[in-house]
Order: sequence, then structure tokens, then C-alpha cells
Amino acid sequence: MNILASINWNLDPEIFPLGPFSVRWYGLLFALAIYLGYVIIDKIYKSEGFKQEAVDRLSFYTVIGMVLGARLGHCFFYEPEYYLSNPLEIIKIWHGGLASHGAAIGILIALYLFSRKLKLSFLSVLDRIVIVIALGGFFVRFGNFMNSEIYGVATDLPWGVVFEQNKETIAKHPTQIYEALSYLAIFFVLYRYYKKNVKTMANGNIFGWFLIMLFGVRFFIEFIKEVQVNFEDGMTLNMGQWLSIPFISLGIGILLTRRNKV
Repeated sequence: MNILASINWNLDPEIFPLGPFSVRWYGLLFALAIYLGYVIIDKIYKSEGFKQEAVDRLSFYTVIGMVLGARLGHCFFYEPEYYLSNPLEIIKIWHGGLASHGAAIGILIALYLFSRKLKLSFLSVLDRIVIVIALGGFFVRFGNFMNSEIYGVATDLPWGVVFEQNKETIAKHPTQIYEALSYLAIFFVLYRYYKKNVKTMANGNIFGWFLIMLFGVRFFIEFIKEVQVNFEDGMTLNMGQWLSIPFISLGIGILLTRRNKV
């Protein structure tokens, strides 16, 4: 193991205390993701003639669905026995524990309700919101890096990171950075596709590609991640990979069924 070539990472996740709480890098980046997502989706929908009220309502539905889904997804996909035995812990989101697959499910439910409320095409709404969700994924995964969490297995690559906050002594794959950069690239690809094809694309095209690319990236990066919860020990595919397969399949199905529709 070439430790000399590795990067030592020992950043305190807390920026400063604030009464009984604290301002943390993860929370700051999460808030930045929400703010920039709002700015971009506002620009997208206003360019298509939507009123401010509709944009604000869309943002509200999305954030609520994302946060509730991500929290409940972590609690019940990864540690159901603990949280069912300690239900008050579910609301203690500041203790950590968010699942991207749960966030995806929460957002789908929230946007379905939004589209029904405003009588809009569900797939059309998804096409636009997933653009900013990909950008949000970049900030969330970067926040995981600042927290020294969800990293990979040992590596001797020169960009391997020693996460000293977790008492690690050998370099690990910074899988948070791999995912963050992948999600940023997906954001640029989807946004460019939207700008060039907004008037001619079939509803669901962007959403389909988003599912395939984002959860495809997640599926492959999971192979070099450390086990997140004990029950994953010995599994050929971990929980994150099993949860990614339906989303990838859904994306492929959408593209196959929508390719001849406008």
C-alpha cells in the first residue's frame, strides 16, 4: 500500500456550534443544492411561460418528497429493526442517514401529486426536475466527503484518501467524489439535451436517461464501496445495487415505450 501517495483527510464536519445544534458542511451543501436547484428550475419553467406560484409549489413538493423519502428510505431499507424499535430516532435527521433510493421514491410520489394538482404531464414534470436533482446529487455526495462517510475499500491509487476522522490508517477510494463528479456530468448532459430538444423531445426521454445514467453510476461504484450495514456482508450485490436495478430497468422501459412519441 503506497501510503505516501495518498491524501490525508481530517476535516471537522462541524463548521461552528449554534446553540444546541451546529452548522455542518453537509447541511450547508444540502442547502446550496436546494437553492441552486430552485434557481435553475425557476429559469426552466419561466422560459416555458409558467407563473411563479407554480414554480414555488413544484419546489416545495420536491423538497418535501426528497427529504422524507431519503430519511424513511435509510431507516427502512437499511436499518428497519433499529428504527422500528426506536421510532423517535426517525425524526432525528441531524444524526445522519439519508438514502438516495428513498429520495427517488419520495420525489416520484410528490411530483405525481403535483402533476395531478396542476393537470400537467407527469413525465414532462419529471423530465425537468431530474435535471436539478442530478446537480443536487453532486452537492450531497460532496457533503458525504466532508463528513468522511460512505467511502470505498482500500486502494493504492495516488488519489486514495485516508479518512482520519474515522480513525482510518490506510487509503480508501473516495467514492463520494467519484459519484459527485459523475452526477455533475449527468447534470450538464441532461441540461444541454433539454436546451437543444425542449420543443421536440418526447415526454419521459430526459427522465429515462436520468434513471439509466445516475443509477447505473451508483450500481457500478457500489462494487468498490465499503459495506454500509452489517447485513450486506457476504452479499454478491449490496442493498444499493439491488435498489438500483428497478430504477435502471424503469429508465430503459420508458425510453423504449416513448421513443416514437412527442
